[in-house]
Amino acid sequence: MKNIQTKIGLFFLAILLYSCSINKFIPEGKRIYTGATIEIDSDSTVQKVNRLKENLLSVESPKPNTKLLGMHLGLYYYYKNEQENTNFINRWLYKRLGQEPVYQSDVELLNVEDILRNRLENNGFFYSTVVSSFNEKEKRASATYNLQIPKPYKMANYKIDSMISPIYEDIKKATKTSPFQKDMRFDLNNLKLERQRLDSELKKMGYYNFNPNFLIFEADTNQYSNKKFDLFLKLKGNVPRKSTVPYTLKTINVYPNYNLKDSTNTNVIKFDSINYYQDEIFFKPEFLDEFITLKKGSNYNPITSKNTARRLSSIGAYKYVNIQYKELDSTITGSEGNLEANIFLSPLTKRALRAELQAVTKSNNFAGPTLGLTFSNRNLFKGGETLNISSTIGYETQVSSGENAGLSSLELGLKSELIFPRVISPFSFSEDFFEYSIPKTKTSLSATYLSRSQLYTLLSGTALFGYVWNANKYITYEFNPISVNYTRLSNTTPEFEQILDDNPFLERSFDQQFISGLTFSFTYNEMISSSKTHQFYVNSTLDVAGNSISLFDRESSTSASREFLGLEYAQYAKADVDFRYHFNFGRNNEQKIATRLFAGYGLAYGNSDVVPFVKQYFSGGPYSVRAFNIRSLGPGTYTDTTNENNSSFFDRTGNIRLEANIEYRFPIYSFFKGAVFADAGNVWNSVGNPSFNGQDKFTSNFLNELGMGAGVGLRIDVQGFVIRFDLAAPFHDPGLPEGERLDFRLDEPVLNFAIGYSF
Repeated sequence: MKNIQTKIGLFFLAILLYSCSINKFIPEGKRIYTGATIEIDSDSTVQKVNRLKENLLSVESPKPNTKLLGMHLGLYYYYKNEQENTNFINRWLYKRLGQEPVYQSDVELLNVEDILRNRLENNGFFYSTVVSSFNEKEKRASATYNLQIPKPYKMANYKIDSMISPIYEDIKKATKTSPFQKDMRFDLNNLKLERQRLDSELKKMGYYNFNPNFLIFEADTNQYSNKKFDLFLKLKGNVPRKSTVPYTLKTINVYPNYNLKDSTNTNVIKFDSINYYQDEIFFKPEFLDEFITLKKGSNYNPITSKNTARRLSSIGAYKYVNIQYKELDSTITGSEGNLEANIFLSPLTKRALRAELQAVTKSNNFAGPTLGLTFSNRNLFKGGETLNISSTIGYETQVSSGENAGLSSLELGLKSELIFPRVISPFSFSEDFFEYSIPKTKTSLSATYLSRSQLYTLLSGTALFGYVWNANKYITYEFNPISVNYTRLSNTTPEFEQILDDNPFLERSFDQQFISGLTFSFTYNEMISSSKTHQFYVNSTLDVAGNSISLFDRESSTSASREFLGLEYAQYAKADVDFRYHFNFGRNNEQKIATRLFAGYGLAYGNSDVVPFVKQYFSGGPYSVRAFNIRSLGPGTYTDTTNENNSSFFDRTGNIRLEANIEYRFPIYSFFKGAVFADAGNVWNSVGNPSFNGQDKFTSNFLNELGMGAGVGLRIDVQGFVIRFDLAAPFHDPGLPEGERLDFRLDEPVLNFAIGYSF
């Protein structure tokens, strides 16, 4: 460990020495330009001088070479690459870090002075003076700009000049919400923003052919002597008449099965004032109509157009949605124009088959392949419905030796999912209740057969009915009022019966075969906006079981447990929250610091004294604490030292889970990306399991019971499809005795293979 630290220290020392040695590479008579400073002498009325200085510094040209920790690494590797005998490492580092030098001779002080004066005038500081000079050293040079800034010009009145009708009345209405206020400092950028705002408001009123460049602002200072001005908004001359009137949607045509190769649909069905052109019924108009927010007779509105396009795209049956407008009148004689809206919908392939093959490794030394097949049938009943039928087959075998050798696991799964792009409910909703998007109704039935050799066979079935919808671009809700799960344990071996006898908690988690409840999920996701510097993600889920079914239960005659249809049912409440924050930086936001916090708690009550096994939390694995194998961490400080009766065959679970992750992601070359990360987490039980001697119980000492690890990763990212390899080693193992837990075990790394990013 000390040798590694020594090597790292020497490495950084070498970088420092190299970066300091760039002076010998600088050509004779040249100086590296190190940047500019701005000194401001302003009138006492000038406010926010520091913000103004930052604004002015942004016009500096050219920009000086960047530094990393005070070192000119980019310059160093540029100069090294220019040498005749450069090596592969220097060439690679030059491609990643190298920068061409910026010399003093590249800086035109007079040009920068002109730009600074122009920027000051754009901000209302007319008649400012700018004086510049160089500060020269042997191999370095910087620039200083001294600015004298007078009192700025401020607005006295904001007026609308005379215009033709009807645009005059509509512009006057739009200016009532203008951000311009009396005594506002003259700001050219604010004037540009106001023109864009007015254009947006006019477009919403139907001005289809309007352009923000048709508006012009004029400032009049003749009536004032104290640096005041009146601001006039005018319409430029020779603006086309068609740009000064609103447009109304006269006709709306929809092509539900549009094909560029064959677009001669002749059959038309009129529904709710909309014309649907399709040779044969591809999509029933009565179902498609609710996605179209355009209305005949209403004014053109680009927001309504975007809403319609977004809602149609959300159906899941269309590849492209294209809305085009056509002017119906060649000349405008009245106070409005007419438009024809044509909605072209290009469908996805009706039937599709997707195959997925995964290699699975688990903490209990099980490994094997899993094959998944999914068949999709889109627009099944000509109302945008999607039927997904998926099947999985997985086989795992234990690769360890000794008494565990020969254990195997066979899993077969079949799931049928039917998605309706509308609300199916006994209650009716207002047309505008779901303004952003129409909820989808999801129904599914699934069955799973799991056979674990020498132990048991588990048959489970699940039925679900619920809704999912987007409240806006970032927020998604999912509500499943019906969620039913049934499990049946059979073909148990004497060895497995002994395991249950030794662990009552595990036995109780298998006893309750029937789970009926509801789930609700809230998601706020800014990760879809890749251009954001700061991205936030929050997912919160509530899972409640047993409340509604308890109204129909009856007490068992042999125990205090209650049953429904002869089956003992579970009662629990489970809530968790997943919070993520990503900070993007570097060129084109190529680098990222990603963080994550997760907290979850499950409470068994009523008919249950333990949360069902399938609903408990686990920790460890490629999407959790990567320095520990999947489901191998915890609970608490528990560790299996006996490994009797194949007990390692069971995953370690608990009803409390806490995790934290941080990861630095960076590009390497092309679609290869790297990462350095650290993870921490564990699971606990709120009520200790007697079989674990209380080691699994959650206490105030939980921070000292976190499993921690760190590592490096490689990602192959091809247009969003990510194959991920993470190599991590633990440095804090709660399963070890106190005093021995903190130990960076670099010789015991865990290799994780997964699809997609961890968080």
